Amino acid sequence: MARSKPTSGSSPASGSTPKLDKKGRPKVGRMKKLGNNARMIKQAYTLTSKHDPKLPWILLITFVLVATAVELLGILFSMPFLFIPLAILFGLLATLIVFGRRAQGSAYRQVEGQPGAAAWVLEGLRGDWRVSAGVAGTTQLDAVHRVLGRPGVILVAEGVPSRVRGLLAQEKKKVARVVGDTPIYDILVGDDEGQVPLNKLSTHVMKLPRNLTAAELNALGRRMSALGGPKMPVPGGPLPGGRQMSVSQRQVRRR
Repeated sequence: MARSKPTSGSSPASGSTPKLDKKGRPKVGRMKKLGNNARMIKQAYTLTSKHDPKLPWILLITFVLVATAVELLGILFSMPFLFIPLAILFGLLATLIVFGRRAQGSAYRQVEGQPGAAAWVLEGLRGDWRVSAGVAGTTQLDAVHRVLGRPGVILVAEGVPSRVRGLLAQEKKKVARVVGDTPIYDILVGDDEGQVPLNKLSTHVMKLPRNLTAAELNALGRRMSALGGPKMPVPGGPLPGGRQMSVSQRQVRRR
């Protein structure tokens, strides 16, 4: 009896492994990425427009002004039809930039003054930043957050200054015994002199000098593990909306 040979395409296909990205996670197709991004932008727009009623008109005016300006250049160079795609492209690009800034401003206005606001901002930092929220705090929800990054160790305090300054000093002493000569920065979030406003916290941290290499940062992380993680609960998201707000947050990070 003749044996049937297995088809060449069936076995490899069933045993094939998905392609992985640089972080070891399965790669997402381009169409799926576009769909995910579109959904996130839609949700971010819905949340932002609730607190920013002028947003639709501002975006429309931005698109019209930029597209018109580009098209006028096309007319000036006697190429109006050739400049139509460019006018649409630059109009959309300008609209996305304005939307990102309005969304970010709206998000900061909503979280300002709420417990966990500084932690929310820190967790949105782009790059290799290792955030431990609530490493010290009070029952009144004042908190100190610890961030490891290329600048070194960054301690960020939020709450009533008279209460958190002592917490910040204690945490700085504790960290100094572990990190040795690694730079330690302390930041108090607020609007008074010597403090960093919440809407400038991300920029302030990102502008700190890069004192460590990637290898030194990994070694610092291992040493800091001796201090443990959070000592107090920090609200997971100071903004209303739960999961929706986390989507808006991711959109704001990309702007």
